[in-house]
Amino acid sequence: MEDLRTSLPAVGVWSMELRGAARPEVREAAAELDELGFRALWTPGLDGNGAVDDLDHLLTAAPHATVALGVLGIWGQEPVALGDRLASLDAVHGARTLLGFGVSNAHSAAQVGQDYGRPVESMARYLDALDGAPAPVRPERRFLGALGPKMADLAVSRTAGWHPFLVTPEYTAIHRERVGPQPMIAPHLAVVLDRDADRARAAARAGIGMFIGFPAYRANLARLGFTEEDLVPGGSDRLIDALVAWGDLDVVGQRVREHLDAGADQVALHVLRPETARPGLPLPQWRELAGLLPGLRRAAPAN
Repeated sequence: MEDLRTSLPAVGVWSMELRGAARPEVREAAAELDELGFRALWTPGLDGNGAVDDLDHLLTAAPHATVALGVLGIWGQEPVALGDRLASLDAVHGARTLLGFGVSNAHSAAQVGQDYGRPVESMARYLDALDGAPAPVRPERRFLGALGPKMADLAVSRTAGWHPFLVTPEYTAIHRERVGPQPMIAPHLAVVLDRDADRARAAARAGIGMFIGFPAYRANLARLGFTEEDLVPGGSDRLIDALVAWGDLDVVGQRVREHLDAGADQVALHVLRPETARPGLPLPQWRELAGLLPGLRRAAPAN
């Protein structure tokens, strides 16, 4: 696989709905995303059950796309088995798969009888195990779900880079200046295609608001200058407006450009919809977002 800094497209799709890709309608949607020009598809790891099977289905449905698992909690994920599965995917589909890893939380570790320990040390041991597997998951094929500088530094030294969640363009700029041009930084960006502020913010809170209460996200947002007044349940309007691109296509495009200009290699767009929206895949929104693809390019790396 060539250098991710130059091979990743500027925009990808991040979708909870693409999990469950055994369903025909999900595979059909992935094929349409591929036809629309989306060359990177991201799915969450969740608890890991069925995650790699989903990758197999998506790679088949979207033959031009890289598929990234962003991210898989390391607890209960056996490194040797993961290495073998990645090798089997490569044999069928070519090297189009990226695997993301995160430490999740102490509860997740305890559920499978493991000691959470110090997060960076625990992740480093897991990366050692991936390196030592009979079919290694090599650094260029993996990334971390990092936020803070210590985990980001581990991502820089041991993987292709990292995929931060709930961050602003300022975060991207700070870390790009800190780590230099080479490592991948591919932030998640929640999107609500609605110009009504009340509806858009309500959809954003329903989709990502719960995460604002998690300690790792609170700590990172505090580092970015948000205060206790912002870190209330569901987030203040100021915080939601900073984290979520809501409005029409032009507004969303500008927000993506801010991340790219700050040094992001790719922005993974996560469509959020009002709770009153019809269940199913957000195909109308994905089709609308495809209109951004011709005009978005990453910034040239600084010398």
